[in-house]
Amino acid sequence: MTVVAGVVGWPIAHSLSPVLHTAWIEALGLDARYEAMGPEDPAAFRKLIEQGRSGGLRGINVTAPYKELALELSDSVSETATRAGSANLIVFQQGRVMADCTDGLGMIGALNEQAPQMSVSDRVVAVLGAGGAARAAVAALLARGADVVVLNRTRERAQALVRDVGGRLGDDRDLRSASLVVNALSVPPTLDLDQLPDDAVVMDMTYRPLETAFLRAARARGLIGVDGLAMLIGQARPSFRAFFDIDPPAIDVRALALARLGEAG
Repeated sequence: MTVVAGVVGWPIAHSLSPVLHTAWIEALGLDARYEAMGPEDPAAFRKLIEQGRSGGLRGINVTAPYKELALELSDSVSETATRAGSANLIVFQQGRVMADCTDGLGMIGALNEQAPQMSVSDRVVAVLGAGGAARAAVAALLARGADVVVLNRTRERAQALVRDVGGRLGDDRDLRSASLVVNALSVPPTLDLDQLPDDAVVMDMTYRPLETAFLRAARARGLIGVDGLAMLIGQARPSFRAFFDIDPPAIDVRALALARLGEAG
């Protein structure tokens, strides 16, 4: 029987997840398919979850705006997803909905790939934002011994993140000693990069465009930049393993994703 998985969110046509997973499926010769599924509203998302419960789906990756609802509808939630307050991975097992969050793994994988000299242990790391992606980032960084500071325009949301996940509230003064800045905002950050140390690393979780204005400014200052596509690929690998019970093959899916984006590099 064909194993069916996919990515769920709205809008969803822009997602590169089907490019990655389909390439891995074809390289391994699996009887499986992975596709973008929508749906357009929460009611349709709930129906999709019920379809999974009934055995029609092996699992789904979840993106905005359904990450919090995915957590709410799950029967079992990993500690990582609980701390993040959202789920980007749902696996259906014998009628049960199992929730997890691989965003933190994706972020760490991207850092290991594009800034391999970077160690966050006992280093100040500034996370910009206070949503689900920021929570996943903070949890993953704390687990690796970082001194995480959270900066967000709405201080109350930053306080809630620190209360629920950990770290501490930060301000611009913390940037002067930050070894890493992670942008988890849904809008471009307004940040004076001149405040950062000369050896700082800057990461942007966004991959459309691949070279954001934030990354471009960081590189112009001579800083190392880490892009959101590397994070997307990093979080896709454990998802593939969860769906198909096999590690993805070592093929260059980044090149395929870049071709879809219409960008070179």
